[in-house]
Amino acid sequence: MKNIKSQLFRRPLIQILFLLLSFETLAQVPQVPKEMQFADLTIRINEQARREIQLDVDALHRNQIYFKSKADRANLYLPLVERELRESGVPDDFKYLVIQESSLIPDAVSSSNAVGFWQFKQGTAEEVFLRVDNQIDERKNIVSSTRGAALYLKKNNTQFDNWMCALVSYQMGLGGAKAYFGSQFNGKKVVDVDRNSHWYFKKFLAHKIAFENHAGANFVSNTGYLEEVRIQGPSSLQDLSSRLGISEDHLREYNKWIGRGDIPSDKTYSVVYLKQGTPPARPIVAQRESSSTGQQQTQTPTSGFPRISGNQQSATAPNQIKVNNIEGVRAANSVSQASFAKQVGMKPNKFRKLNDLDKNDPVVAGQYYYLDKKATKADVANHVVMPGETLWSISQKYGIRLAALKAKNRIRDDIDLSPGMILNLQEPRKRGEDFVMVSGSEYRKMLEALSANQTQTNQATATSQTSTPASQPSTTVTPSTAPVTRTPEPVRTEPSRTEPARTEPVRTETTAPVRTPEPTRSTETVNRTQPSSTSSSSRTVHTVSPGETLFRISQNYGVSVDDLKRWNNLPDNTIKVGQEIIINPSGTSTQSRATTPSSTSSSGTIVHTVSPGETLFRLSQNYGVSVDDIRKWNNLPDNTIQVGQKITIIKP
Repeated sequence: MKNIKSQLFRRPLIQILFLLLSFETLAQVPQVPKEMQFADLTIRINEQARREIQLDVDALHRNQIYFKSKADRANLYLPLVERELRESGVPDDFKYLVIQESSLIPDAVSSSNAVGFWQFKQGTAEEVFLRVDNQIDERKNIVSSTRGAALYLKKNNTQFDNWMCALVSYQMGLGGAKAYFGSQFNGKKVVDVDRNSHWYFKKFLAHKIAFENHAGANFVSNTGYLEEVRIQGPSSLQDLSSRLGISEDHLREYNKWIGRGDIPSDKTYSVVYLKQGTPPARPIVAQRESSSTGQQQTQTPTSGFPRISGNQQSATAPNQIKVNNIEGVRAANSVSQASFAKQVGMKPNKFRKLNDLDKNDPVVAGQYYYLDKKATKADVANHVVMPGETLWSISQKYGIRLAALKAKNRIRDDIDLSPGMILNLQEPRKRGEDFVMVSGSEYRKMLEALSANQTQTNQATATSQTSTPASQPSTTVTPSTAPVTRTPEPVRTEPSRTEPARTEPVRTETTAPVRTPEPTRSTETVNRTQPSSTSSSSRTVHTVSPGETLFRISQNYGVSVDDLKRWNNLPDNTIKVGQEIIINPSGTSTQSRATTPSSTSSSGTIVHTVSPGETLFRLSQNYGVSVDDIRKWNNLPDNTIQVGQKITIIKP
């Protein structure tokens, strides 16, 4: 009887305690406001959308133990995410997107086989220069994958000038988002959210509301904090473990992107490990302080390199101009190395060596080339890497030997370059010294200056072409610092494939597929220039370079990955450096091996319809014109083109 009374007495206490806990949990759940800020946008939410978003916020907070665990994990990784977003010029609010995508679980895999922190599929990952193979998967590296996501988002935002549209494009892809939104939000700074607004954006708002008072810059993980070291291999985890004084198992736990235990030598990788205690004020990789002299000498896009002197009227003839005080010449047309070397009275091998060219690199119209040895150091101390630049284009810009540039910076390949990275042009970088990156705000100013300089140069060139007779002295124009790409690597054109996929299955939205118009046949066909050595008249053999993937090779040659695998009897997408890949063994392909213009007018103007895998560089080579000309003829702000886009070509 006594036990029964005791149980009856305890039951109400348990119910009261449960109610108190429920009220406490309810009090912790943030409420969806009528208006809020996201990036540089004001978001106005109507009542129906508020109720819908609130359901998601409530669901995220329902299990407080799970929610706090997720917030704590977020606070471990977000300092790194915030830094990469800041330096890439992407709004800080996008840090909540990585929580939405993967809950910051490094090896998360979705039902559609999207992987890692930012849930990239393999093709999309390779488009933003992440390495994905059986040795390394940078989708699981918080620094690399965040940098890739920032690049993807920033590139897409140039099409919308609206971060809400850019965010939705992360789920739909650029083509899908453009079809979904049209131009209705382009440039707008106020967005109204209602029942018809895209579900992905509403889900993002729910994550921002749920986590903004629990995760981010003002919060510290109870676990500790992540320390980052930047390593360029080859280096084993065992060696790194001894050097850092932490266990190999610990390194594996926090660096699941390393598949075989070794860090390769193809680029610099960020390795993270957990440290106990409170993080320092600047917890992530101390950056080298720049002296005032160094700041003054760091190259900005408007500094006027290469410097051209001499008789610029006759710049296309030898012995007329100097490029950075070295004998040089400007290419009048896009021709082969052998033809150009003959024009300037030089053997092809010598011309190739003076300009650090590979055997099959084309001579590009408008580009300056050297007729004497380049220097081992430049006239300025540093250069800030801009989008699209390569080690070769930088070496040509300053007249510094490519080998010297690589040696001074302890860098081996273009894949190691990141926009905003400061390269040494005079003094060598010390062994083990971290690369210095310019701040996000300073980098944005440089991009604006570069854009303004290119516009001014194009206007001056157009004025010169229309108003200056050929027999009269031409207007002197400072050469644009926009780099000429050395090899026909694809510009980051949006593929027809889907976007980085999400981790969780969601409501399906049907988007009408974008159809690529079939190009009309024309009497004139321009053969595609192949970016590798030809072993016979019927096939091409490509030797794999560090950082290359089957996807990138397929884009370079305008063929599919499946074709490459079939031609080479490859069981999967794995390839090795130095491996020879056969391209088009029978002389034909599932894709056309020639570019056919859509239509040709009697005046010599061609309208070309962009096909999958094509880039501005490839079109310029096919038609024998320069990339700058194509951009000028079509009023293109950058080198980005889309499948199905009509491109006007004026035949020379």
